[in-house]
Order: sequence, then C-alpha cells, then structure tokens
Amino acid sequence: MKTIFTFLCVLGINIFLLAQKVDYKNNIITVDGQKIGKVEVQKQNLGLTKNFNLYSMEGKKLVIAVLSTEFEGDKNDNTTMYYRFTFLPTNQVGIFKLSTLGMEKGFVNLIGKGGVVEGNILNEAKITELIASKGVSPRTAVNYTLVSRNKSWPIELKESKAIEQGGEQIGFFNPTGNRNGQDFYEFFIPGGILVAKVNFAGGNNAQNFELFSAKDNVRKVVSIPQKDKVKFLSSAVDPNALTLKRITAWLVQNGYL
Repeated sequence: MKTIFTFLCVLGINIFLLAQKVDYKNNIITVDGQKIGKVEVQKQNLGLTKNFNLYSMEGKKLVIAVLSTEFEGDKNDNTTMYYRFTFLPTNQVGIFKLSTLGMEKGFVNLIGKGGVVEGNILNEAKITELIASKGVSPRTAVNYTLVSRNKSWPIELKESKAIEQGGEQIGFFNPTGNRNGQDFYEFFIPGGILVAKVNFAGGNNAQNFELFSAKDNVRKVVSIPQKDKVKFLSSAVDPNALTLKRITAWLVQNGYL
C-alpha cells in the first residue's frame, strides 16, 4: 500500500510539472500549448539591461516589469537583479529577482509558471500568491555621483526616453502606468540607477507632482504651476511631454539628475 501511495504521489507531481510547461518563441509565451501573452522587450543601457511589458493576445497591456536599482544588492548573490512588476489591471506591485544572464527568460517563467494570466485578464489571487511565494523585500539604498555640467543648458526629451542636455545624455525616464487617475514615471541616470519616482494628475496641466527620491529616501509634493491651460499636445516623446520636461528641469536644478 505504501509503495502504491508513493507511486501516486510521484505521478501527481510529474503531472503537475508537465502542466507547468512554458514555451517562448517570437516573443509569445505559451503554457501547455496555449498562447497567453506577448512580451515587449525594451533594451536599456546599450542593451545591457532590459525592461518588459506583457500584453494579452488581444493587445491589452497587463504587466510592466522594470529594473529597480534603488535597492541594496544581495551580498550573497551577484547573479540576479531586482525588478518591479506592476500588474496593471489589479494595481498590485511586487519585487522579484531575475537572473543577470537571463532576464527575459526569468520574466517569462515567472509569468508562465505563476498562472497569473487568464484569457485577456489577470487573476488577482494568483498574483497575490506569486508575490507571496516568489517576491522579495530588499532594502533601499542608493548612492551615486552626478557628472559635472552646465545646468543652464536646455533639456531635451527624446522619443527613445533619453534625457539630453548640451548634446550629452544625462539620464532616461520610463512610464510605469496610470493608476487611480495618476500617471507614474521613473527617472534614471545613464548607468541605470533609479534616482526618482514621480506621479501626477492632470497630464500636461499638472500643478504638482509627488516625488520619491531613492537617493535620500524622501517623499514629498513639489509644485509645478502652469500659467496656460494646455488643451491638446501631440508629442512623439510622451503624451505628458510638457509636464515631464518641467519635472526633469526641477530634478536637474535640485541635484537629482
């Protein structure tokens, strides 16, 4: 009887593992032969790091995964990096480790084996389970030194999300979604270190923004008064390009970027 029970347990485990088979080809994630989503890869820092967006097979953005460099590195593990996963339809956020040598594969496996995608939507309970079982809670600690430059030079935001001043790249920004009427962005220096997170309401007519500084661990609201009401702005850089440029100028003038 014991032998039969052991056999059935092993068989059950094998069946479970087979049910978790994840394939990845042409940016499509397939689980058990069923396509669950398409991955958009955004290369950063000349391709040394990558960010990821997951879309449903019907084109709905479901997950944003961005490199999070505001955390202390694990002294016992130099083979992984921290990523922040934002599960857009559910407003859930988790921090996960992805392999330095296999960021894309790690992202795909977490999504596929986690079973978080169901058709065109996300399963909130599965996401909660994934964060609880695979998520981490690293300490925030960032130190960086800015290059010397003339801050009076105009700032330019590029379609590539790069931030330039005087013809030199001084950083880049990354949109991380919209939640509860607020648009969220992260700002990095060229080396990929996160220096600030911001969110604001009102688009290009925003009157203030909330800032979190990874450098000094400060969260505060900063005023950005607008004299003229913007009815419409067409920009290839970002729908909120005007407000982003004003926020970027503030970050530069105050020594964050």
